[in-house]
Amino acid sequence: MEALQQFRATTREWLEANCPQSQRQPATREEQVWAGRNKTFPSDDAKIWLEKMSAKGWTCPDWPAAYGGGGLGDEETKILLEEMKSLGCRKPLLDIGIWMLGPALLEYGTEEQKLEHIPKIIRGDIRWCQGYSEPGAGSDLASLQTRAEDKGDHFLINGTKIWTTNADKADFVFCLVRTNTDAIKQKGISFLLIDMETEGVSTSLIELISGESEFCQTFFDNVKVPKNNLVGELNAGWSVAKSLLKHERKLMSEMGELPGPGFSPAQAAQKYVGLNNDGKLKNAALREQLTQHEMDYRCLGLTHFRTFEERINGVADSNVPLIMKYVGTEEQKKKDGLLVALLGSQGIGWEQGESFTADEILSTRSWLFSKALSIAGGTSEVQLNIIAKRVLGLPDA
Repeated sequence: MEALQQFRATTREWLEANCPQSQRQPATREEQVWAGRNKTFPSDDAKIWLEKMSAKGWTCPDWPAAYGGGGLGDEETKILLEEMKSLGCRKPLLDIGIWMLGPALLEYGTEEQKLEHIPKIIRGDIRWCQGYSEPGAGSDLASLQTRAEDKGDHFLINGTKIWTTNADKADFVFCLVRTNTDAIKQKGISFLLIDMETEGVSTSLIELISGESEFCQTFFDNVKVPKNNLVGELNAGWSVAKSLLKHERKLMSEMGELPGPGFSPAQAAQKYVGLNNDGKLKNAALREQLTQHEMDYRCLGLTHFRTFEERINGVADSNVPLIMKYVGTEEQKKKDGLLVALLGSQGIGWEQGESFTADEILSTRSWLFSKALSIAGGTSEVQLNIIAKRVLGLPDA
């Protein structure tokens, strides 16, 4: 315990000395720093902050120090995140490689693959996207048809992926491909790493109802991929994919941490609805919804803390990410819908101007985008089916 207290003190001292003041407030979308070969920074302070954190390995604090990570244990990582939150320190780097691919590579990758990719992920030198879903393979992902033919020293890839987030900006894609067309579904799938600059790779933006286009359709036309880009065993990529999905579901369950409008539902209620003489929210129906949301969000946070404590004590339930993914994304949708309801007519704006503030516009667009949260990483309906069968042991309908 004394060692952890000392670690907390030295960590806080280091953060206070090294985190620029401008990086101690919530980041807007424009201020986020995404990884990439040609990454850009919104300010010199953002660049300094990333350089200092990556030098300590604290962009990925619990990854092995041998590959450039922080080498911290679970409790030390928790302390670091708590101290960053206490000081308001921003996350210095965002990337799917950190959230999803890195942990899977550490588990299934060869030593050569780890040495090649893990340090770049930690430094933010490469940006990743995910190539799983296809136009004909969404919830039934194992029916995917993107094919990888064995050509001796390389694979030849043909097919298409859809909903590949930020594929137009990514440097690499981790991709599920069919390497055995005779095998039944999962048995013939492999996991490949593909450079997006390879000849034959192209992307097309998909416009969303939120007005953004962060999703793409990605096409592979006779794309050559080296054999050493295969992660795990040939035709056994489903195991890698399942491992990675655990990390994606954890990410999806924590979507409430992403940038949003500069006011909470409670603050929006006071500003846009107002209080009566008793100090209560004037609208009784909205008051009930707000109260329920605050309780649910508090319970969600406590459950995250409990699962962390269970993990460091070796009693974690592997089914928890399934449940938390469903609960977290559904609650985020409720939160965004509640915000728009609290804003009233100010929640229907689209373009910023005299009538609508930037936060009001962001509330509306966040509400529209939130519909995607219960689809990405496995739809809520599919999650419930898996929970019913795997966790509760219920029979098939």
